[in-house]
Amino acid sequence: MKRIQNQTASTASRRAHRLALTLVSLSTLCALPAAAADYNIGISSEPYPPYYSPDASGEWSGWEIDFADELCRRLGSECETVPLAWEGIIPALKTGKIDMIIGSMAITPQRQEQIAFSDKYKHSPTGLLALKQSEVEPSADSLEGAYLGVQSGSIQENYARAYYAESANLQVYQTLDEELQDLDAGRLDAVLGDIVAMQAFMTSERGQACCEFRGTVAPDQSILGYGVGVGMRKSDQDLKEAVNVAIADIRADGTFERLSAPYFDFDIYGD
Repeated sequence: MKRIQNQTASTASRRAHRLALTLVSLSTLCALPAAAADYNIGISSEPYPPYYSPDASGEWSGWEIDFADELCRRLGSECETVPLAWEGIIPALKTGKIDMIIGSMAITPQRQEQIAFSDKYKHSPTGLLALKQSEVEPSADSLEGAYLGVQSGSIQENYARAYYAESANLQVYQTLDEELQDLDAGRLDAVLGDIVAMQAFMTSERGQACCEFRGTVAPDQSILGYGVGVGMRKSDQDLKEAVNVAIADIRADGTFERLSAPYFDFDIYGD
């Protein structure tokens, strides 16, 4: 009888031990952080439609978000969108906070000194949107004394400082939306910006009432760049090669046109 009682006690003890181990294992699994994304994708925290903008819940959408999703799918990777202040986006890449910039960043010689770029995946010209009552055109002489809005850290700001700083009064803004609001309110004579990004405003009732498109600026690739590419660290050569292959495949198999159709009625890739 004692032997049976001892066996029963021993069996109960083993079961209790196994249960304790199971509970410890489960609590450890629950305490583990969620699996990190393979790549963090940096975009500007300021909405930049139709390329990217957040909804009321903070979910980002737009052409460039769709493009980034497709690119990551072809890399076989999970990616997470990380909104950042535009002026801090290259430092964030260099310090490892993000792994790629897919946020309408033009490939310029100045930026190529700091980071690597993929092949071009889109192009958008720079142009001048002006108040109807103004007579300004995209030239230094025409902009004499005009109040000209540009976005901080953009290629448009760099272009304006190179070509218009001695004639126009440059007004620097954090976002394109703020520029367009001041243009509509008459506090600016014109805005120098990405034509595609300004398109929604230009075709809106408000934009058509106040403003006119006055044309594109004279080309200068040293400032305006060679199109838009994916920004990466110079050390990430394997990633750069994989991204270039993915971009070429997206272009070759018709996916680029499919992604673009809901947003554009022209070829966003350009020449």
